[in-house]
Formats: sequence, C-alpha cells, structure tokens
Amino acid sequence: MTPADRERLRALLIELSYARRPVRLASGAESTFYIDCKQTALHPEGAALLGEALLDAVRAIEARTGRVAEAAGGMTLGADPLATAVSLTAHFAGRFLPAFIVRKESKRHGTRQFIEGDRNLTAGMSVVLLEDVVTTGGSTLRAAERVREAGLVPLGVACIVDRGAGGVAALEADGLPVEALFGRADFPADDAD
Repeated sequence: MTPADRERLRALLIELSYARRPVRLASGAESTFYIDCKQTALHPEGAALLGEALLDAVRAIEARTGRVAEAAGGMTLGADPLATAVSLTAHFAGRFLPAFIVRKESKRHGTRQFIEGDRNLTAGMSVVLLEDVVTTGGSTLRAAERVREAGLVPLGVACIVDRGAGGVAALEADGLPVEALFGRADFPADDAD
C-alpha cells in the first residue's frame, strides 16, 4: 500500500467511521469516541483499500512468525467484510487465501458449527485473525479459542485500529502478534483523551 493510499484510507475512516460521542464499548468501558469500521469496510473504495492494507498486515505477520497464512477471518460481524476484502485482494494477486467467519454462538440448526467457510479449511492450517478495532482484545481472544478448537493454528492478528487500551498486549501474551494499520493517534483528539 502506498503512503497516499494509506492516507486516503485514514481519511475514509475519519469521514465514515469515526464519531466523537459518548459510547459504551463492547468491553463495557466508556469512551468519548467511537470507530465503526464497518462503515468504511462496506464502502467500495474503503473495502478495496482495507483489503490491500490488511493483506500487507497478513504478510507482516507471516514475516514475523516465519509461517505462511492459509486463510484469514475473524469474529462476526466486524470481520465479515474484512475477510472477504482480504480474500479477494489475495485472489487478484494470484494467492489462494480463503475467508472464514467465526460465529459468536454455534449455529442452532444444521451443522451447529462455530466457523463458516470451513469447507475451505483443513485441520492444522495456519490462519490470521482479522479485527476491526482492538480495545481489550476479548472478542479476538474468543475467536482464537474457536479457531484452535477447530484444529486451526492462529498466527496473529491483523487489525484496522488499536485503541491503545491494552488489547494488543493481551493478544500478544496469548502468542498472537498484532499488526495494526492505525492507532489512537491517527484520529482526532480533544482534551478528554
């Protein structure tokens, strides 16, 4: 990804995904700002830029671990468009990198599975987890647990934003190196921050 593309992606995230308002995060913590990356991931240009940037992050995780990722995905709903964008970007680059989605609860009918896209996966495959925003790392740790239960090997986490709230440290303590595209400092701040 070029520096100009990275800056364009940051601008889209600020325009479409960033809001300065009080919000309760999934972790239960209160915040003065919210970043809803789905707004950018579901925008055509945003999806293309995120696919490219996150595929670069997958490559960085591969370099850090010395292993090749064979699939990419994460916890629904935030990772759904990201997994598709990365998989398509890889395909257009001549690489087979299937997407998968981890459900929060097992399917209540049929296969009762936690992982969608499992027909493209085999036990022992190395995968990279995708995440929109890392705060405490809790949802990504749950996704890693589900992936491990399915016999897959998570190599690390590629995320759009690290909120700087300890989540990256929690993930790395679980053996998951993190590549974040942006940090808290890449977004507008005020005196409350």
